[in-house]
Amino acid sequence: MSIPLDPVPVPDAVRTLAQGAALDAVWRNSLGGVTFRTGDGRYIKWGMRHPEFDVAAEAERLAWAGRFTPVPRVLQAGGDDTHAWLVTAAIDGRSAVDPRWIADPEKAVRAVGHGLRALHDELPVDACPFSWGVEQRIEDAAARGIRVPNALRTAPPIDTLVVCHGDACCPNTLLDDDGEPVAHVDLGSLGVADRWADLAAATMSTVWNYGFGWEDALLDAYGVAPDRELLTYYQDLWNAT
Repeated sequence: MSIPLDPVPVPDAVRTLAQGAALDAVWRNSLGGVTFRTGDGRYIKWGMRHPEFDVAAEAERLAWAGRFTPVPRVLQAGGDDTHAWLVTAAIDGRSAVDPRWIADPEKAVRAVGHGLRALHDELPVDACPFSWGVEQRIEDAAARGIRVPNALRTAPPIDTLVVCHGDACCPNTLLDDDGEPVAHVDLGSLGVADRWADLAAATMSTVWNYGFGWEDALLDAYGVAPDRELLTYYQDLWNAT
């Protein structure tokens, strides 16, 4: 997953969706999908149909979460036989892995931690219709032909249930020009789970995006002491699924 550095071919479907607006490729995901920013204030997420790229599921989750916390507003979701796309209204902010924030990892990491805590505090567990618990994740993995190791099939006792982002990696927090968190994106897996499921992904992402040594700073900004056992379990589950 990265910001494209070379020109990206624009698919015909994306050109049609752009309706003549200028296009700039801003993100490429691990499945080869690309997100484009349009010159008229939209984002077009495009990629091959895949269980991990379910635009209907993401659109539904964005609509629900948007009642409680800042997330992109869905304008259109659709697809054809091979590809799918999601069009959302732009939010005034930059990813926490924008070059501006890669150059200031301490501020970025703490902003991600603050933003994740705000998300968990704002989304109501009792009203959430979606699950991202261990059982659900194992079922989803099995549907994709992935068998989770037996050692991970029994979840540890729950610390705190929250509505998890589901992909709380640093790129999915948007920051304003002062480095404050303003919104979250890519909520296709959002659902109720132990908060350490999100914290595991977020702390791993600090290594991928900023280098070693920032994991505890993120946890401190979130407001929790490190629980190495839960971090290890949920990081292993993330990597297994």
